[in-house]
Amino acid sequence: MAHAHHHHDGHHHGHGHGHSHGHGHHHPAPADMGRAFAIGVALNSVFVLAEAGAGIWAGSMALLADAGHNLSDVLSLILAWGAAVLARRAPGGRRTYGLRKATILASLANAVLLLVAVGAIVSESIHRLMAPASVETTVVIAVAALGVVINTATALLFLRGSHSDLNVRGAFLHMAADAAVSLAVVVGAAAIMFTGFLWIDPALSLLIAVVIVIGTWGLLRDSVDLALDAAPRGIDVETVRAWLADLPGVEEVHDLHIWAMSTTETALTVHLVRPAGGDADRFLHDACEGLHARFNIGHATLQVETGAAHACRLAPAEVV
Repeated sequence: MAHAHHHHDGHHHGHGHGHSHGHGHHHPAPADMGRAFAIGVALNSVFVLAEAGAGIWAGSMALLADAGHNLSDVLSLILAWGAAVLARRAPGGRRTYGLRKATILASLANAVLLLVAVGAIVSESIHRLMAPASVETTVVIAVAALGVVINTATALLFLRGSHSDLNVRGAFLHMAADAAVSLAVVVGAAAIMFTGFLWIDPALSLLIAVVIVIGTWGLLRDSVDLALDAAPRGIDVETVRAWLADLPGVEEVHDLHIWAMSTTETALTVHLVRPAGGDADRFLHDACEGLHARFNIGHATLQVETGAAHACRLAPAEVV
């Protein structure tokens, strides 16, 4: 919530606290997400080991592939958890933003990791279509069914925070994808049990791979956008520009930049040409409060110019 306008300490008391409940859809992940991550990592780590062992014992490649996929998720959970912790570290020295950007890098790595897992599943499935192998279906059904329960439970832990933070959304997507994979393994094993068709199993995993890629694509695109300092989804730059231009006394708006400091916090800088600047502090205070209330931009820096003598070097639209 740090606001970047320290020139009016007089108004500082009420800053930003009154709004913190109005828009729950954009707020830092709930504090108990740490607990969700801890439980998720512990449960899933134990299960991955058990599932890999069962896969080798039952001769089921599908179960091994599912274990590999679960493992990729445990790693990405740890990654996302670490990012959430880093975002709370205080800024210092050369890192004036602290380590907030790590949350964006982590969600990018998350998406890439998931795509790598998909690649492994696809290559394994193709291999199994060529060379079907017999499977201990009962063991596979029991273990994969346990996987469905564990993954669904973990996904539900993350459901609450998944609307506000890209990383929690990543964790939720991964767990939901895992539950789907385990469920498919159960269905496939049951089908093999009844029909004896060994190709059912790899064919199903190819189908799941497609579903996961579709789910990951949005996460990858959003993470890349944030890494490139694009304005976060949900904030329309032109709407913000128009809102700033409509502020009392503002004649021109230029050098507007909106970017994500982390997966949950948004920053803005802008130059405003405002010839009659008698009430400067009041104006800055109201503008920053408005940006926060209306667009959830909590870290705004405004440069006010009277526009009389010198045109601003950064005024032309093509100049960054």
